[in-house]
Amino acid sequence: MMELLTSPEAWAALLTLTALEIVLGIDNVIFLSVIVSRLPEPQAKRARQIGLALALVFRIMLLSVLVWLIGLTQPVFTVKSMGFSWRDIILIGGGLFLIAKATHEIHREMEAREEGHVDAPAPNAFFWVIVQIIIIDLVFSLDSIITAIGMAEQLEIMIAAVIIAVIVMYVSAVPVTKFVAEHPTTKMLALAFLVLIGLALVADGFQFHIPRGYIYFAISFSVAVEFFNVLAKNNRKKTAKKTLKKPVQQGGG
Repeated sequence: MMELLTSPEAWAALLTLTALEIVLGIDNVIFLSVIVSRLPEPQAKRARQIGLALALVFRIMLLSVLVWLIGLTQPVFTVKSMGFSWRDIILIGGGLFLIAKATHEIHREMEAREEGHVDAPAPNAFFWVIVQIIIIDLVFSLDSIITAIGMAEQLEIMIAAVIIAVIVMYVSAVPVTKFVAEHPTTKMLALAFLVLIGLALVADGFQFHIPRGYIYFAISFSVAVEFFNVLAKNNRKKTAKKTLKKPVQQGGG
């Protein structure tokens, strides 16, 4: 253990892997922010805590069974000379779930706007939010840990990087969730991101890798555009308030 603490290579591996895990965690934060936005704030806070705690548990559990995890990449059946492993099956299933969930949420959001009201959370909404978080945590954890295995050799470095990344995810999830809840247009944008991420997961499952740099660039560019839109909207509101507060000038006779 002391050798790792004094090794520059170990620290470099930790920093690189932590940065990578944080980037891979963006998907998880987006999904978590959207899925808890329909819950009342006390339940939303609990759902975030449970969801990210599960993400941490799943990642450490998967790291602890490296031999089994590596076996998930071995083909279990073949279709027209294309082999599919359990990892591929999980990624395809998780990607389809994300696409279906995002499409359903977009439909609900548009219906709510057309009818002029927001649906109240169902009595068992909290339970189903946790179930959905567990499903997506498993999918994202699997992809994240397989990436970690390919980048580092020491289990201690992998676990440390995962813990740091989940802490960063927890800190960022609160402002992201609040921002999504306060700005409906950003929620639609986040749902579009989920469709994009789901498509990338399905493509990975079919062994067609879409470089994540393209996806993260598209997300970053869209977020930047939306940031300026929100900024302009707030400025218009401030200008309108100032205009209303101005005293009416009396005309001279």
